[in-house]
Amino acid sequence: QVQLVESGGGLVQPGGSLTLSCKVSGSPLTMGNIAWYRLGPGTQRERVGSITAGGVPQVEDSVEGRFSIASDSSENTVYLRMNNLQPEDTANYYCKIFLASGQEFWGQGTQVTVSS
Repeated sequence: QVQLVESGGGLVQPGGSLTLSCKVSGSPLTMGNIAWYRLGPGTQRERVGSITAGGVPQVEDSVEGRFSIASDSSENTVYLRMNNLQPEDTANYYCKIFLASGQEFWGQGTQVTVSS
């Protein structure tokens, strides 16, 4: 059974930083691509970025220059580093693994609130 557990969310002031973690169990990172998504109040789910099984990261234009993605295969964890956070970044952040078999598994999400 593949499971993903996000952590690292919380309350941060505008301009602050947070690093979210996505801990994967039941599958090595090399078996699939992992993507980060977010769902803010009154918005649709938005893709934030991803990292391939080979460790190549990519972030969407909307967060380019502020967000970055990295992985640690020894911890089987993917990280979402977020800098210069703004109120519009307030959302529940989720990670998803897409396996070569075609299966997808989601985490439960971690809440990020940006407010003064």
